Amino acid sequence: MHHPFSDIPEFAALSANRGIIRIPMEQDVPFTPRVRALVDTEEFQRLRHVSQLGLAAQVYPGANHTRFEHALGVFNNAIRYLWQLGRDPRFCAIVDHHTAEVLLVSALLHDLGHWPFCHPIEDLSLPELPPHEVHAAEFLRPERELAQVLRDEWNIQPEEVLDVLVAKTDSPELRLVRSILSGPIDIDKMDYLERDSLHCGVPYGRHFDKSRLINALILNEAGDGLAITQKGKTAAELMVFARYVMFSEVYWHHAVRSATCMFGRAFYELHSTLDLSSFFRMTESETIRSLRDEAQGTNCERLIEGVFGPRRRLFKRIAEYSHYQSNELYARLARKPYEFLVRCSRNLVEELQRRGIAADASPLDLLIDAPPPHREVEFKVPIYFAKEDLYRPLADVSPVIESLARSQFDDYVKRVRIFADEKLAGIDEHPEFETALVAAVERTEA
Repeated sequence: MHHPFSDIPEFAALSANRGIIRIPMEQDVPFTPRVRALVDTEEFQRLRHVSQLGLAAQVYPGANHTRFEHALGVFNNAIRYLWQLGRDPRFCAIVDHHTAEVLLVSALLHDLGHWPFCHPIEDLSLPELPPHEVHAAEFLRPERELAQVLRDEWNIQPEEVLDVLVAKTDSPELRLVRSILSGPIDIDKMDYLERDSLHCGVPYGRHFDKSRLINALILNEAGDGLAITQKGKTAAELMVFARYVMFSEVYWHHAVRSATCMFGRAFYELHSTLDLSSFFRMTESETIRSLRDEAQGTNCERLIEGVFGPRRRLFKRIAEYSHYQSNELYARLARKPYEFLVRCSRNLVEELQRRGIAADASPLDLLIDAPPPHREVEFKVPIYFAKEDLYRPLADVSPVIESLARSQFDDYVKRVRIFADEKLAGIDEHPEFETALVAAVERTEA
């Protein structure tokens, strides 16, 4: 049977095993002339200088892979998804040849708006910061080289790509394309779990059957999103659990969060002195140099130097609160605006000084880290049971997923932590420490 997308050049290149490039782990990515034209633009090449995991390299030395590599991996996944879904007549009735190519381009460009250390900065929720997806519009302006390549080589308008990345219009077709790029089981997660796990040197994100999951992809009942057949159920469960463990052991590892917390607080204090328009166009090395220069001689200097200076000096974890341990304190600090956490940490320093617990502490000696207001995407993917011709939510037929969904993924992997300069090590053992913390929270809430 003729595959409806077989005449897309990237599919032909892959099947002929020519015009490809190799990325970890042993993935052959079609590199046709029109893909090369996109990749060679200045706008895309900047992703070579934006690391995928940012501050995780402070703990996992191999985690220096870039958004550039990740983008190629997501693009490769888009091809595999389209090849599988192209066998579904319902999918082909909704997604035509042009829309399939828009998906391929959107997959390649999905991180176009990222700047170095983007996610820690976005978690500060500063009013003057654009979300990175919106920031992508800057690099797709009509006069930019990337926009010209899209029009000339792909016959795609930049606005079509932006509409996938940042929804402006609505249709079943676009909802379906967006769910492939960003949904419960999407091409982005499918790549970063495996790639982050590989570069961090841990097995957790690779312990799911990627091929089995892709081969189980079908449309959901409404035709505006993805579902999987019953054969893919176990693979989906393993992918969800892989993500859970990657958050627990890598993304929210206490030392990774210490570096992230130090960076975030320093940026919060310094951002008003920065030219943000210029700052967000810098490479990672330029970003670090700029922050080190700006912090010099200020009370943020030891925060920035502790993360990026010649000697790593991360703050120590002195206290930790979770959903199932110290639930009351956790609930009062988790998912609060960042500005609340800043005021609370200042109040805590003052409370400790007043009680004579840390008389010489300064306002930036102690930092509170807590889950941000937004939650991770829940695992709402339907499973199709062919014999019954029935779709059921994965959470309804899986004890693993039902448990994670009921107890809230974030509550168990993202802890509230207090980090402190090494000179304050041990203050959490003082009998009045927690009393001071409660008083600081109450003052902040008042």
